[in-house]
Amino acid sequence: MKSYHIEFYQNIPVNLKQAWDFFSSPLNLQKITPSDMRFKVTSPIKENQKMYPGMIITYKISPISGLRLNWMTEITHMKEESYFIDEQRFGPYKFWHHQHHFKPIDGGIIMHDILTYSLPLGILGQIANSVFVANKLQQIFIYRKEKIKELFGEL
Repeated sequence: MKSYHIEFYQNIPVNLKQAWDFFSSPLNLQKITPSDMRFKVTSPIKENQKMYPGMIITYKISPISGLRLNWMTEITHMKEESYFIDEQRFGPYKFWHHQHHFKPIDGGIIMHDILTYSLPLGILGQIANSVFVANKLQQIFIYRKEKIKELFGEL
């Protein structure tokens, strides 16, 4: 199984509690995902509900126009105001392990995402990653970075 590894960093001018309050709310993921993905949390999550280890979150996504997919992740690990990890349980990837780390720095926090994933279909999945998936993930994180700047400012 071929796997891929991507890391993203962003400095945000908020304190750890503010960052945690925003990023630990599953519904806020919709706010920082490109609208063309038609991302929607389908789990019955209340507006101010925070994630917890073992939490299952379901979504609908549209990675390609006209294609609508179900996706299910589990929050497998979490340390309050430090990190959380989501892993795919059902969805478009063969493997998905996404770490979200938060650390205080002068003037705010640094958010560090570590994503490891693999695709199904062997060589066809590898071709899809080269042609489409890796670029799409980069675009999503670039969009996310811009939305976070709009919401919180820049450090």
